[in-house]
Amino acid sequence: MQKNLTTGSIFQNIIFFSLPYLLSYFLQTLYGMADLFIIGQFEGVADTTAVSIGSQVMHMLTVMLVGLAMGSTVSIGQAVGGRKDRQAAVCIGNTVTLFMGLSLVLTVVLLAASGQIVKVMSTPAQAVSGTLDYLTICFMGIPFITAYNIISSIFRGMGDSKSPMYFIAVACAANIGLDYLFMGALHMGPSGAALGTTLSQAVSVAVSLAVILKRGGGLSVRKQDFKPLPPVMGRLLKIGVPIALQDGFIQISFIVITIIANRRGLNDAAAVGIVEKIISFLFLVPSSMLSTVSALGAQNIGAGCPDRAQRTLGYAIAIAAGFGLLVSVLMQFLAEPMVSLFTDASQGSGAQVVRLGGQYLRGYVLDCMFAGIHFSFSGYFCACGKSGLSFLHNSIAILLVRIPGAFLASAYFPENLFPMGLATSAGSLLSVVICVIAFRLIAGRGK
Repeated sequence: MQKNLTTGSIFQNIIFFSLPYLLSYFLQTLYGMADLFIIGQFEGVADTTAVSIGSQVMHMLTVMLVGLAMGSTVSIGQAVGGRKDRQAAVCIGNTVTLFMGLSLVLTVVLLAASGQIVKVMSTPAQAVSGTLDYLTICFMGIPFITAYNIISSIFRGMGDSKSPMYFIAVACAANIGLDYLFMGALHMGPSGAALGTTLSQAVSVAVSLAVILKRGGGLSVRKQDFKPLPPVMGRLLKIGVPIALQDGFIQISFIVITIIANRRGLNDAAAVGIVEKIISFLFLVPSSMLSTVSALGAQNIGAGCPDRAQRTLGYAIAIAAGFGLLVSVLMQFLAEPMVSLFTDASQGSGAQVVRLGGQYLRGYVLDCMFAGIHFSFSGYFCACGKSGLSFLHNSIAILLVRIPGAFLASAYFPENLFPMGLATSAGSLLSVVICVIAFRLIAGRGK
């Protein structure tokens, strides 16, 4: 399970580490898209909108947990790179204690606030009941969602990106099967989508724990390692909190855009929800580069090889930007066919959703290129223990460009979603500029 990433070809290390993560993220994205795709085959636009809104709230929660867990990935990675096995074991134990306590608190708080969340989202009246049902069931499964993500963060910090891929593959297969059972055979609508998601996460966690117990973890984690230690907890939170806030802030900006779209009507709301799912799929490579640079960079910095960490960043930027450019060009021609996979275009409302979704996707897809670059920089900043920079550049982009840009685009172009998509891409372009400046300052100080 433990793998040293501080020697050998940097490019090969990136490929060998990122491919399993890429597949993991693909499966996790497919996992989320399955709910929307399957309910679109059996139910109407109202239920599709309920699942798209509810799943966006859950996605926000998940990415914040993943961001917070980045503190564990980096801390464990630096310990492994420096061959400090005891320190790595303590980080693992404290990670489990921190996140399990957090998951219980989140479950109680979010269940109590579920009704208010539906109101804040400006959910269309036809979709309110379904959205509430979806969120209530998913909130009950927060401990399972948390458990999977902390297990994955620990494995990646130790240089193992394959095991999380296997675990999410189990969850994805279970989710698709359960979706067809609950939504197809039993016609449970949004409740069925949420139940399938929650149960499949529980299955994945059970499988991952069974595998860990069977083969061992490569490190000797003792009972006392689970005792909270202020210095260890402080480091986990110092790195993880800015990333969690950054990811949460980004998701809040997307939710604000969703609220703007929801107020335009049911068809606009469904179109934006569908495109968000498509974009999450296209963000496979950019997201994998963030985690790859974080894990590889942390190990190399821990081993005293900062030059290898910078070269890792360079390769990641080239890969992510090249992929982003390719999909941006392709989606200019394939936007409507992609959206039509998630709704029935033969119906009047479905045709409108496809038309609006195509507009939004053409503007939004440019974000894949710019986000790929600033995601890679964010991974490097995390590896250096400067995750506050990631929060800073994302916050500036959101406050100055993304949210005000989406609001103005909706106000001045009420019949077209293309300008709203461009607002998000413009925000990421500003992030890239800030990241380049910050990197040059850091590199200059290093010299």
